[in-house]
Amino acid sequence: MRLLLTTAQGIEDIAKKEIMELLKENTVTIQEKPFNVEGRLLVEVKETFYTDEKGRKRPFEFATYLNEKSKTLHRVIIEIASHEFKGITEENPEKALKRIEEFTVNIPVERFIKVTESFAVRAFRKGEHTITSVDIARVVGKAIFDRLSRIGSPIVNLDHPSTIVRAELINEAFFLGIDTTGDHSLHRRPWRVYDHPAHLKASIANALIELAEVEDGASFIDPFCGSGTIPIELALRGYQGRIICLEKFAKHLNGAKMNALAAGVFDKIEFIKGDARRLSKYVDEVDFAVSNLPYGLKIGRKSMIPSLYERFFDELSKVLQKRGVFITTEKEAIEKAIEEVGFKITHYRIIGHGGLRVHTYVIS
Repeated sequence: MRLLLTTAQGIEDIAKKEIMELLKENTVTIQEKPFNVEGRLLVEVKETFYTDEKGRKRPFEFATYLNEKSKTLHRVIIEIASHEFKGITEENPEKALKRIEEFTVNIPVERFIKVTESFAVRAFRKGEHTITSVDIARVVGKAIFDRLSRIGSPIVNLDHPSTIVRAELINEAFFLGIDTTGDHSLHRRPWRVYDHPAHLKASIANALIELAEVEDGASFIDPFCGSGTIPIELALRGYQGRIICLEKFAKHLNGAKMNALAAGVFDKIEFIKGDARRLSKYVDEVDFAVSNLPYGLKIGRKSMIPSLYERFFDELSKVLQKRGVFITTEKEAIEKAIEEVGFKITHYRIIGHGGLRVHTYVIS
């Protein structure tokens, strides 16, 4: 079996590490960025069985397991087929759609979709194409319907299907599979009852925690905690150290408390209303600091950013003992602030978040 896994662009290696730890010896291969598509992993797993409580031999459901256990994935898709359509980005709509339809109709989808159960196609398209995701859903749906019609009477239910077929066309790469995650991405955590206007995806929050190499039992702070995504995800890992959620605005801090209550980790986090520009007022020292820094919607006026970053990192230099991890769109402002107080950048990468390419820094 092969699984197509989706995650945020730029954290594929972190997701790969997590998958290897979860699946262990059941993993045959893990390919990052198949067909050079960012935010995707293609995993081949061994067929594995277990004995249930009644002594019956059952196949192990890897997709279900990853949906339940992963902290960095967005979707778990059982691959039906994948293909590279050379030149499809330049073709006229009729020819492009015809190629996709002819490819799909020759795939034995009946091995994955029961003709007695309803199905629907959810399409995703990214890149420069002459066709739309609606076009793709239409022709793929028709091809599957025609194929299944050879053996029975297929049922289409666009609103509440038993089986969701995921069709993705990303540049010239085409992926077709059974979406086991459903219509809501895994990064949309069930505990989120309050939304900050620029909240961080939980998958990226976990990636930042991994980059910080947070040591259990150490002290941790998110100095711009917003709705609490990073501290909550850390607490949900069973972290035993001190976790501090610092937020300037009462509305967001109350929202973080609501989220922590919903997640069942309220008593594991300290909530402090305070300004990160006066960080040393609230903590004498802290081992790790991880945060989604204010930018864009979070800051209001971008002209305030350089001063904010300078004052914050100056305060951080007084208390940080080990490592910090920060993301922002403001590359020049953060690098100047880091350099001025003497921090060293030990790692840098770009991560895709909410349609933006954010700069990610690990400092010590």
